[in-house]
Amino acid sequence: MSWEVVLTSDRGTFTDYNGSSPLGYVACLPARLVPRFFMDRFFTPPIKSYENGEAITAPYGLRKVEAILASKGISVVVSPPEQLEKTVDAGTKVLGINVHDPYALSPVSTKLTMIFGGGDSWTAKFFKELAEKVKRLKAKYGFKVIIGGPGAWQIAMDMPEWVDAVLDGEAELDFPDLVRRMERGEPVPKVTYGRMPKVEEIPTIIKPSRFGEVQITRGCPRGCQFCSITPETFRSIPLEDIVKEVRLNIDHGIRGIELLTDDIMLYGSKKLQVNHEALVNLFTTVKKMGATHIYFPHISAPGAKSSPRTVQAIAEIAEYDKYTAEAPVVGLESGSERIISKYMRGKPFPWTPHDWGDVIVDATGILVDNHIHPCYTMTIGYPDETDEDIEESIKLVERMIDLDLEAWIFPLPVIPMTASRLKGNDFPWIDTIPKKYWDILYISWKHSIKVTKDLFPYLTSEMRNPIIQWMVRNMNERVFSGIEGIFRELGETKGKATEKFAMVEFDNFAGFAKTIYYLAALGFKSRSSRKSSVPATN
Repeated sequence: MSWEVVLTSDRGTFTDYNGSSPLGYVACLPARLVPRFFMDRFFTPPIKSYENGEAITAPYGLRKVEAILASKGISVVVSPPEQLEKTVDAGTKVLGINVHDPYALSPVSTKLTMIFGGGDSWTAKFFKELAEKVKRLKAKYGFKVIIGGPGAWQIAMDMPEWVDAVLDGEAELDFPDLVRRMERGEPVPKVTYGRMPKVEEIPTIIKPSRFGEVQITRGCPRGCQFCSITPETFRSIPLEDIVKEVRLNIDHGIRGIELLTDDIMLYGSKKLQVNHEALVNLFTTVKKMGATHIYFPHISAPGAKSSPRTVQAIAEIAEYDKYTAEAPVVGLESGSERIISKYMRGKPFPWTPHDWGDVIVDATGILVDNHIHPCYTMTIGYPDETDEDIEESIKLVERMIDLDLEAWIFPLPVIPMTASRLKGNDFPWIDTIPKKYWDILYISWKHSIKVTKDLFPYLTSEMRNPIIQWMVRNMNERVFSGIEGIFRELGETKGKATEKFAMVEFDNFAGFAKTIYYLAALGFKSRSSRKSSVPATN
């Protein structure tokens, strides 16, 4: 069977991360530091497909575009990159590629490649490998290539010759038209900025999604300047549409449901006010439909602090005392009142930038008490950021550490995404990132490693293969002790240790043993250093 449109992505996106989505962050590391054996077996294994090459489950973004095209009468299939030779043929008119981080310019990839000596991340390497395959198939069959997704802005900055068009933005209103014009051989713009559909113009997915993903909101109304999402984009998806997608996944045997949103506390909200009834109704409905797990990727500190009863209610419905909510991302951004006030004044609402530190600390306590362990991201490197601003951030992190709050904290560089208000900034690197960054990096990572050690059994509990689960858990102590040693050295040298890491090369089969040995050696060095700093006692 031939399909007019084949949809795919690179392996860094088209995977289920062995059943544990936090493992996906490993793909943001330099590829030379993680052997392919690890990636293929542990962190980014291929998603299974049918005999004809069609994916059995797929990332939600691809499923949504599939539904958009199918609703317009266009024949379409979603295919893992490993199966393109089966799904692409002479009848293929358009190949659509969803990208998240094709050039390793996301905040996490930028940070990890910077501190570990540069080079392509696995996300960039996976995209290059997909590009080579697409170029061969395009030369053979002559189809058109269009790229979209969260990382499309990266492609628009430097478009490869084999790419015919980029769609930057939402797909519902503009993607079908681009496909039809390409099929007819008509010229299309190199870059199209997708318009925003109304909720009634967003079709529900028609085939099961990875992790039982179901979108419940789009956009964010807070308007932070470093973010590409503008305030007017916020919409809550109607409950009846959510129910259709949950039912579809459960009917295909997927009992864990991931509610996709930029802030779970804003579902059904108006003017940033938590809608307690809407959230309780949503979680109750999904649970009664047969979901065993209900997770979400993002939550806000102001939302949690403004309605503790809502946090408690959804935690009880989802049984987080049994399953634990794994690392939903929360924007901490900065401890500086000046930075918060200038670059993200709507972030603390209904509180003020002056209250921000208390909002973070209070919200963390509320979340952890309800078995929700947040992953805080910080943004460092604003154009006028001073050492005093970063000192304020360090004080806030130390306050959280002193309270022994079980939350991850990851400082990230500010990235000038083309759709954000900071798009004119330079991209951060060793010689441009503030020197105090290395201090807050070490303090935050040391605490985050402790949290990871404590919560590691929960983070790996959903891994399907018990042998792999056992191996990953037993690597825990040596690997994390080694990582702590790395970040201590980065802090002590103000980033100069990155030059040494640039010489490390583990991307081969022999690297399996070398990686463990290297990290174990660093861990031993770290432990020895701590011992030598303790005064002798009689």
